[in-house]
Amino acid sequence: MKSISGNGTLRHREPLTDSQLLLFITIGIFAVMYVLAMVILGGGYLKPQMLFDLLNDNAYLIIISCGLTMVMITGSIDISVGGVTALVAMVGVMILNGNISLFNGLISTLGLTEEWRIVFALLASLLIGLAFGAVQGFLIAHLQIQPFIITLAGMFFARGMITIVSVDPQKAPQNLMDILQTRIEIPWLGSANNRGVRIPARVEIGVVIALVIVILVFFLLRRRKLGRCFYAVGGNQQSALMLGVNVRRTRFMAHLLCGLLSGIAGFVFMMHTGAGNATNATAAEMNAIASSIIGGTLLTGGVGSVVGTFFGVLTLSTIKSIVTTSGLRDPWWQSITTGAMLCLFILLQSVVLMRRNRAKDTTKERGKKET
Repeated sequence: MKSISGNGTLRHREPLTDSQLLLFITIGIFAVMYVLAMVILGGGYLKPQMLFDLLNDNAYLIIISCGLTMVMITGSIDISVGGVTALVAMVGVMILNGNISLFNGLISTLGLTEEWRIVFALLASLLIGLAFGAVQGFLIAHLQIQPFIITLAGMFFARGMITIVSVDPQKAPQNLMDILQTRIEIPWLGSANNRGVRIPARVEIGVVIALVIVILVFFLLRRRKLGRCFYAVGGNQQSALMLGVNVRRTRFMAHLLCGLLSGIAGFVFMMHTGAGNATNATAAEMNAIASSIIGGTLLTGGVGSVVGTFFGVLTLSTIKSIVTTSGLRDPWWQSITTGAMLCLFILLQSVVLMRRNRAKDTTKERGKKET
């Protein structure tokens, strides 16, 4: 395509990449879906707080999906993220309760102040996530073990560790949760209630953390050498080796960062729920994979966008919200609609990329004939 530049000369416009094309498709489908919900269902969808509630409920899932997007871009997979998130949430709640003692009681959170318990819980979350990411990344990248097998073992290990840490469900102290669940008010996006009183829109701190992580991961993937290496390894490992990319280090870093983000997601999940339970973040890994795929990340690697993943999470959560609002409150209806939409997006991606590749081949053939 051609366009006119500022000095009046013609210049060629760069064609959309596969990742950009899939991103625009995802954003368009989300926008159409949400507008239809506003028109047909009305009610809460007409209020800005509905969108913020989607973000509040799924902040941890956005963070997990960002980590999985990086791993999937390299052509790998990690299904332990849900178990790690649940384990971190349980450990964090117990630290806030003062129930964690290390090294025969030499380090205990019982005597710490409220602020230091929160700091200690955050540090523990980061360390747990890094530990899972480092171990799994080493086994996958350096020992060449299948990612699915390793992360499946990691998922079982994390879920099992939850019951070892505590058999009974735990609940964080209310005074600490009042601090962690502080909501930021956005007055200009508020709406009036039934009495005509204007209520400002509120967003949790976890959403701010999630948005910051989306921005950082976007910057990493687009502006840093490590991010370009992710795409190179996912596109073709042999070609990446010939270009001087350290494939093992790149795959290790992808899983390490994914583990780190799982630890942060566990802390955000604890901030939102204030509870530790063996059933926390159930199927979170599947929802994160689905969100990444809906956002345009290909399982084959080499193609993906964290912005698309962000809208993939919103699309998935909107689907579930519409199903619930429509009166289909049974959990299997959400699973059915999620599976159907996932298949639809995969089919749509395949058709679009197939037609795009055919168009490229046709253009090349025409170019050869003209020469």
